[in-house]
Amino acid sequence: MSTILFELGCEELPPKSLKPLRDALQTSVTDQLKNADISFESIRAFAAPRRLALQIQGISEKQPDRSEQKRGPAIKAAFDAEGNPSRAAIGFAKGLGIDPSELITINTDKGDYVGYEQTIHGQAVTELLPQILQTALDNLPIAKRMRSGSSREEFVRPVQWAVLMQDDQLVEATIQGQQTGTQTRGHRFHSPDYHAIDHADNYESLLQSLKVIANFDKRRTLINNQVKTLADQVNAKAIVPQELLDEVTALVDFPIALRASFEPRFLQVPQEALISTMQADQKYFCLTDKQGKLLPYFIFITNIESKDPNQIVEGNEKVVRPRLADAEFFFLQDQKQPLFALTESLKTRVFQDKLGTIWQKSERIAKLAAFIATLMLEQGVQIDIDETVRAAILSKADLASSLVGEYPELQGIAGTYYARLNNEPEAVAASLQEQYLPKFSGDVLPQTPIGICLALADRLDTLVGIFAIDQAPTGSKDPFSLRRSAIGILRILIEKQLPINLVALVEQAIKNYSSADNDATIKMGDTFTQVITFLNSRYRAMYTEQGVSVDTIQAVQAINPHMPLDFDQRIRAVQAFSELPQASKLADSNKRVANILAKSEAQVADNIDESLLSEPAEQQLYRAVGQAQAALAPLLKEADYTQILQKLASLDEPLTQFFDDVMVNSEDAALKGNRLALLKQVRALFLTVADISELQL
Repeated sequence: MSTILFELGCEELPPKSLKPLRDALQTSVTDQLKNADISFESIRAFAAPRRLALQIQGISEKQPDRSEQKRGPAIKAAFDAEGNPSRAAIGFAKGLGIDPSELITINTDKGDYVGYEQTIHGQAVTELLPQILQTALDNLPIAKRMRSGSSREEFVRPVQWAVLMQDDQLVEATIQGQQTGTQTRGHRFHSPDYHAIDHADNYESLLQSLKVIANFDKRRTLINNQVKTLADQVNAKAIVPQELLDEVTALVDFPIALRASFEPRFLQVPQEALISTMQADQKYFCLTDKQGKLLPYFIFITNIESKDPNQIVEGNEKVVRPRLADAEFFFLQDQKQPLFALTESLKTRVFQDKLGTIWQKSERIAKLAAFIATLMLEQGVQIDIDETVRAAILSKADLASSLVGEYPELQGIAGTYYARLNNEPEAVAASLQEQYLPKFSGDVLPQTPIGICLALADRLDTLVGIFAIDQAPTGSKDPFSLRRSAIGILRILIEKQLPINLVALVEQAIKNYSSADNDATIKMGDTFTQVITFLNSRYRAMYTEQGVSVDTIQAVQAINPHMPLDFDQRIRAVQAFSELPQASKLADSNKRVANILAKSEAQVADNIDESLLSEPAEQQLYRAVGQAQAALAPLLKEADYTQILQKLASLDEPLTQFFDDVMVNSEDAALKGNRLALLKQVRALFLTVADISELQL
């Protein structure tokens, strides 16, 4: 057992790709070693700005030997009457390089054959590793590879050196066009020269002495801890997004955190703009107080151990100042006119060629938001319709602002700031930011009633318009993020407990387009069906992510509820029903009922003739159905689907007894029709919640 060390030294690797490259390299080599039947105790991956490395400990010296059986011609064809080998047997033996006398008999179900048992000796690991490593490098997830100089080798960045060692010995090979050696390089500035690696086990400690922390996770933890310490010193909380932390970790070999500051006057600018520019452009970690308000500090990570850190701090403060000044300039420039004045330029800005301008979209959103607000009022929600319309008209105004022009991610956020500066009602101002929520899976939802109206109206308007012009998502292409928008609509209606019908919303959105002067009015006839179908199809993606089984979703979809909140309540009820001991038998019985009714050639009556119930089992089922119908009436008014299915579980025994004792397809047409009518009522009872026959229990 020994230790293998592999290191590929490069020019600085792309920081956003470093971690995925490390993981892919480790996974590929691990899989190849297992496929080659090479045992090892552990494999560690290292990744720093100028290197990718693997340390494989406790690896076997070679593959194990294995036996392989070669089968030749049948015994009858292999020997003549005197028992001498035939030409077929001789040829088979010659092909294996053995004497015919060494052939053995192999017994199989199809007869006896001649054959040979040969031992295949395993290859040395050092012979296999170069190809394994090269294959892993060739399969790394690199979007675009490059060539360096006259070399024909391609990689994500120019390769400078390669190390391949077994314990303290060199493993000679050529990898990525580089002849392997036993020397590595340290920190670009602190230890730029080549240094010999005395043993593969000492790789990490050697690099640390050369000012390189090769372990990606250790560097990330070190950065995180240093940032927290510096933030605590000023009683602040650091904003540390995971993606930014990973990117900064990939940029430095020897991380040292320093805290700097900027002029407090910049804090009058929306903090989201300041945070955005400091994170995206400078890779800084911003600091806030305990309430989340930005403080005039930031923390940055340097890659050198400076004798005078103050110079580095001053340099970063000097660099960030113009960035913040730009944000300040745009913010003050936008305030020279009220937010509403910006809507004028929206009249010439195109939303989509066939769907008109952004101003026209704002007008449609206003109509639809007012319609939704009316529905919410009917549900007892406190909402001002005039303020809703005002918010909708202002909803896209900040798209014409200088601040959003420079920082597109501030759309909605900038509008909220400007609305408050213009003394718009708080309900209006807050909704401008909330209209874009949720932005991604699992994101927070709008909190205010007007924000909910805008979020729904904006998404519905886009859905209807894009489907109307035949630009619906296809395959993986979804340029308008309609799938995400659809799930956003469903989440808002469900999680905000709004009993609003999707049909009414889509119909109203279509009316707004139909009354508008644009090309989208051409295909509105088909659009309703397409949009409703698309929205319904999103339930499966949404609920499977929550761990709901596909058959549960299909059971509810089978009855096609149009109210998302109602759909969700049915899903929860079916989930609870699935856990009942009677659920499996009732699901099977429902399948049987559905099949019997589907095969009926005559129309099944709605009413049951009690006088024709001759068998005790059908009389018992009839009584049970009647009791269930009476018990369900008040529960249906409350939409208490869980209790409904709990009550219907009582039909398990009488329904099972009915199928055991009663011949449904009686030769007497009257009896058959009456029994089918009874089963029709059983089926109808379950369909008040879902199609239980879809369950696979």
